[in-house]
Amino acid sequence: MYADRINALPPYLFATIDEAKAAQKAKGVDVIDLGVGDPDQPTPSHIVDSMCDAVKDPATHRYPSYTGMMEFREAVADWCKESRGLELDAATETLTLIGSKEGVAHIPLAFINPGDVALVPDPAYPVYKIGTQFAGGEPHIMPLLEENGFLPDLEAIPKDKLARAKLMFLNYPNNPTSATADVKYFEEVVEFAKENDIVVVHDNAYSEMVYDDYKAPSFLSVDGAMDVGMELYSMSKTYNMTGWRLAFAVGNKDLITGFGKAKSNIDSGAFDAVQRAGITALSSSQQCVADMNTMYQERRDVLLKGLRGIGLDAKAPKATFYMWVPIPDGYDSIGFSKLLLEEAGIVATPGVGFGEYGEGYVRFALTQSADRLEEAVARMEKLTI
Repeated sequence: MYADRINALPPYLFATIDEAKAAQKAKGVDVIDLGVGDPDQPTPSHIVDSMCDAVKDPATHRYPSYTGMMEFREAVADWCKESRGLELDAATETLTLIGSKEGVAHIPLAFINPGDVALVPDPAYPVYKIGTQFAGGEPHIMPLLEENGFLPDLEAIPKDKLARAKLMFLNYPNNPTSATADVKYFEEVVEFAKENDIVVVHDNAYSEMVYDDYKAPSFLSVDGAMDVGMELYSMSKTYNMTGWRLAFAVGNKDLITGFGKAKSNIDSGAFDAVQRAGITALSSSQQCVADMNTMYQERRDVLLKGLRGIGLDAKAPKATFYMWVPIPDGYDSIGFSKLLLEEAGIVATPGVGFGEYGEGYVRFALTQSADRLEEAVARMEKLTI
């Protein structure tokens, strides 16, 4: 009945978690959900107000531009200059996305022919691999190992795979490991990409979720990066706009043009009213972002103390709102996640759901209040682990 590409897919990770969570709730369990990374705070009111005004304007009720409103793309270019020091031509080096998930899924259609290789990290956001498969490409897994700082070992990629490689996905600050990459590593990636004629897609969705005075560098800030790559930014986590579906790609103009051609044959662009709200988000005071980071840092510290107190080897992330925690001896990641859900009413994401090399870890999302995180720790303290 289904196409082979559908039959070959594993169950989508977060859909499976939702089913298990719903089953516990049906039993009357007070579930503390630390699974999916969906911000629990509302979108800032000035962004909501801007959206309300835009929806009332009949000019937004028509088909939008395939590439995005020029006003939004100009706001993107201004934001990138202000926050990342990037000099971008809004007309040729920016592109509006209907959320970065859409962007990740469609990028391989522009750059991958059947049989071509995409270099995909593991553990990672599942759509890097799935988008490659949907385009008829072959994902080659780059293991993210703790001993390498959860960075791909570029020298370990086999020569026969490199000969067919057209695309590489990177994501720092990283989901799920919360690892970060420095400029030196990005410089190595640029050199590697130029030597092997590979397009680099850096998914920078967590760029603004940073703590302890850390600032996440832009891949495109490295000399030569604009020759080989593009960077994706998401409004979802930065401004609590997950349901609004708005993001943007910036980078090499030829790559942006090719990506835009693929998109124009698939979707009709992001709703103009949402883009107007996005302009407000990008061009207004960023104090709301700073306030959110303060809140998440407090939550991180609560959960960090609690997890260490029960003997788990938790480390403090400098970015993202995730904690990537090694599981206790005697469990695999699914078994430990099942224990947490069924015996303590806590949803955590099993590491293996992000790929083979995620085994041995679980991911906790800091999407509950500090009080609820303390409650989660108290429940875990009662478990025999």
